[in-house]
Amino acid sequence: MNVDPYTPHAGDARIRVEHYDLDLDYKLSTNRLTATAVIDVRVAQETAAFGLDLVGLRAKKVRVEGIPKAGFSQTDRKLKISLGAPVEAGTVLQVSIDYAGAPKPRRTRWGALGWEELEDGLLVASQPTGAPTWFPCNDVPYDKATYRLRVVTDPGYAVVGSVPAARSTSKGRAVWDFDIAVPTATYLMTLQIGQYDEERMPLGTVSGRLFFPRALTARVHADLEDLARMMTVFEEAFGPYPFAEYTVVVTPDELEIPLEALASAIFGANHIDGEHGLERLIAHELAHQWFGNSVGVARWQDIWLNEGFACYAEWIWSEASGGPSAHAKALAHHARLADLDQDVVLADPGADAMFDDRVYKRGALTLHALRLTVGDQTFFEILRSWTSSRAHATATTADFVELATRAGGAELDALLSRWLDDTALPPLPAGPANVEAAPLTGPILGLGGSVGLDRSRR
Repeated sequence: MNVDPYTPHAGDARIRVEHYDLDLDYKLSTNRLTATAVIDVRVAQETAAFGLDLVGLRAKKVRVEGIPKAGFSQTDRKLKISLGAPVEAGTVLQVSIDYAGAPKPRRTRWGALGWEELEDGLLVASQPTGAPTWFPCNDVPYDKATYRLRVVTDPGYAVVGSVPAARSTSKGRAVWDFDIAVPTATYLMTLQIGQYDEERMPLGTVSGRLFFPRALTARVHADLEDLARMMTVFEEAFGPYPFAEYTVVVTPDELEIPLEALASAIFGANHIDGEHGLERLIAHELAHQWFGNSVGVARWQDIWLNEGFACYAEWIWSEASGGPSAHAKALAHHARLADLDQDVVLADPGADAMFDDRVYKRGALTLHALRLTVGDQTFFEILRSWTSSRAHATATTADFVELATRAGGAELDALLSRWLDDTALPPLPAGPANVEAAPLTGPILGLGGSVGLDRSRR
C-alpha cells in the first residue's frame, strides 16, 4: 500500500516498525553480504499481509514468531509476507529474515542510492530510498525506529556508524556492535567502512569523532578547526545539540555531494581543501542534525523543512563568523532566484524537484522573510521551540506554520502562504531600518575564538 506519493513504491501503511536488529557479515574483497534481520513490526491496521522494502538482495528464509504458517514472496522491490489470517491492529509481530547477496546502489530519479563500494571500503547514502539496498525495512521517513547492528567484516578497517561501537574479534574477523536508541528514519541509517584514522573532537559540551584517511590529515584539521565554534553558534540559534555525539567521516574518494546521516556527516576528499573553501557545506551538514535528523519530515513533499533550514544555517554561520551577513546572503540569492523559472511550489515541489537548489534557497529565504518580519528574538525563539517540541519526531509544513503563527501572530499565515504555496517569488519584507547596511543583531552574534581538534588518536 502506497504511503507517500513522492516514493510510491516505498513503505507499507499497514505497519509501523519499532525496532530493527541487524546481523551483517560482509566480505569486502567479494562484496558479499550475508545477514539476518529481526524486525519488531506493529500492525497499524488489520491485515493478513504486509510488505517490506528490499532491493538487490534475496531473502532465503522468513519466520514470524507465533505464526508458523506465515509465508513470503519477493519482487524486485518488495518482500511480501503473508500471515495466513487477519491480524488485528496493535499486534506486535517479530519477523526474522535471512537474506544475502552482493549489495549495490539502486537507480532512481535522484541518482544512485544506498550501499556503494568505494575504492577500498564502502559508504551508505540512502536519502530518500536507498536503505533497502542493505536491509529489509519500511522505507518511509515518518516511520522512525530504534536499531541494533552487528557488523562482522575484514580486520584492519574502521567500521563507522552513527554511535560509537563495541569492538571485538571472532575467528580472525572484526566485530563491531552498535546500539541506536534514538528513533531514526531508515534513510538516515549509515555504515561507512574504510582504512581511517580516528580522532576525538571536543565540540564544547558535545563529544565528537573524526574519521579520515591519513593522507588528508592536514587538510582535514584545517577545514574542521572551527567546528567547535560552529556547534556553539548553532546551539545558541537552534537549541541544544540533539544527540550524544557528532561524527564526521572524510572518505578518500571524491563524492558528488556531502551526506548527512543520524548524528553524522560524510564528506568526500573533494569537499576538504584545507583552505575553508567549502565551509558552508560543513555548516549545512551539521545543521541537519537539528533539521532532518532530529526533527524529521513526515512526508517528502516537506523536504524544505530539512534543506531550507540547513541552507539558512549556512547564512547564520557566515554572519556569526565574520563573513557576509544573512541579509546580504538573502539579497544575493533572492536576486538569483528571481532570474530563474518560478514553477516550484516550496511546500509541494514534486518528486522530480524535491532536491532542486531552488527548494533549498527559497526555503532559506522563507525563513529570512520570517526573521525580518518578527525580529531576531522571536525568530530564534520559534526555531528553538521547533527543535524542542518536535525532537526525535516528525513534522509537516502545516506544523511549522502553526507554531510560527502562534508565536509571531496570525498575520504570519498570509506571509508564509505566499512563500510556501505560490510559485511567484515574493519580495523580501523591508525589515528593520538600515538592515541592508549591517548584519541583523541576533543572539548568535559576537561569539569569538575556536577550539582546536584533539590530535590524540585512539
